Amino acid sequence: MARLRLGPLLRYVDEGTATVWVEASRPCLAEVRCADGAKGSARTFQIDGHHYALVPVTGLTPGTATPYEVVLDGGTVWPEPDSRFPPSTIRTPAYDSEHPTRVAFGSCRWAAPPADEHDPVGPDALDTLASRLAADPDADRPDVLVLLGDQVYADETSPATQEWLARRRELTEPPGTEVADYQEYTRLYYESWLDPEIRWLLSTVPSSMVFDDHDIVDDWNTSAAWLAEMRETPWWRERLLSGLMSYWVHQHIGNLPPAELAADPVYRAVCETPDGTDALRAFASRADADPASVSWSYRRDFGRVRLLMVDSRAARVLDEQNRSMLDPGTEGWLREQALDRAEPYDHLLIGTSLPWLLPHLIHDAENWNAALCRGERGARWARFGERLRRRADLEHWAAFPTSFDGLGELIAEAGSGPAAPATISVLSGDVHHAYIAEPSWPDSGAPDARVLQLTCSPVHNSVPAGIRLGFRFGWSRAGRALGRAFSRHARAAAPRFRWRKTGGPWFGNQLMTLTLRDRAARLTLDQATPDGHLTRAATRDLS
Repeated sequence: MARLRLGPLLRYVDEGTATVWVEASRPCLAEVRCADGAKGSARTFQIDGHHYALVPVTGLTPGTATPYEVVLDGGTVWPEPDSRFPPSTIRTPAYDSEHPTRVAFGSCRWAAPPADEHDPVGPDALDTLASRLAADPDADRPDVLVLLGDQVYADETSPATQEWLARRRELTEPPGTEVADYQEYTRLYYESWLDPEIRWLLSTVPSSMVFDDHDIVDDWNTSAAWLAEMRETPWWRERLLSGLMSYWVHQHIGNLPPAELAADPVYRAVCETPDGTDALRAFASRADADPASVSWSYRRDFGRVRLLMVDSRAARVLDEQNRSMLDPGTEGWLREQALDRAEPYDHLLIGTSLPWLLPHLIHDAENWNAALCRGERGARWARFGERLRRRADLEHWAAFPTSFDGLGELIAEAGSGPAAPATISVLSGDVHHAYIAEPSWPDSGAPDARVLQLTCSPVHNSVPAGIRLGFRFGWSRAGRALGRAFSRHARAAAPRFRWRKTGGPWFGNQLMTLTLRDRAARLTLDQATPDGHLTRAATRDLS
């Protein structure tokens, strides 16, 4: 009998359909059977000896919640016998003024250690959310959990994983204690998603995901020089291809609606062959050779709430004289989706793993560094700038000045006019703390929508004292003055708009939630406490 190795994960959900992702122990027919009669099935596909299925479920009723079970080759494998958690359910939205849309988001999650071991970075915000929902299944819950990168850490493995790696290969050889291939990536997902609380949470709350650097390696695509050096190492190509393949399997395909997935040529090729490994590896190789040939970005609509998840890692243009956070295709896609008014929306959410608006000192330092690396102050400064860029992680939107300005211009355009949304929010993580920032434009260019940078990180990770001090200072008057000195040295033009911090910084393991009803928006920030609960750290009305 086939066993359930990983999952189920409830991924895409709309008024009448859903997808459920599973990994089975062998080839089989995977079925999802709901208590209300809705159901779906799919044969597993094989990647490197692992067997996966993304099961489309149809016949769901809008505005309802129905428990479901997972069946493999006729045997029920979920829910587990004697589970301490409530039944996993599929809740379909109603999308009316009586039912707000709740979007919870965060990033940066180290896998939590077993419950009987000390957790050096404190309680996991997702674990505590799961415990709260399990204790009160009828409580308000997110309609979607948006995970903004670093779902796994390929370059910072746990002691348990390092012991496992040592049984496979010699850790004195590169990449050492980092993961090397697809099999080792699967270990990361087992470690993270077999956590009992996380497993149940992801089985009952829909999720949308995108990668950031640690899903591959720290500083991924920081610069052309960085990439050239990585390509000279003997282990990089296998790491990158395995990382992209495992991301496609575990995260990307679940982001897509069933109709779009069915039309995807890579998904068809993988599913139509007894072993899809070669087809998926060929796809990852194309993504490596020509990143612009592959799109990882996607759109989700939740009634009149539009979420645009943007790849701000793989789609970069790294030529120093033409640096861009997004390749032209991704940039054009983002513009088209943001300005598409065929289906009007009240709230626009732009998910990008890296914050658009940073503390002023950090923004100016990254802009200054980009000018140095571009050669504005000569070759010696350019070499210094490249070393500094890698050492200090100077690679956010501010380090791509043309893209930073372009996103601001697009947001102002999307937020203007009679059909403008009430709010436009940029959702980000990465920087291991949370804050709210708001831009302002000159009167002639100010949008009608309220625009916000909402940053929330980490879900479960360390927050060194240096980060706390640096980000607090970055917002200060003295930090702003120092930033202006950097700008003068770089001969950098002033930004076309200003911004200010209106909330935070908050430090800890945490999640933000947007509650959106008609044209009203409300933000809450919940932090995990040492006693294993979530406490409300902040609440803001945004509309």
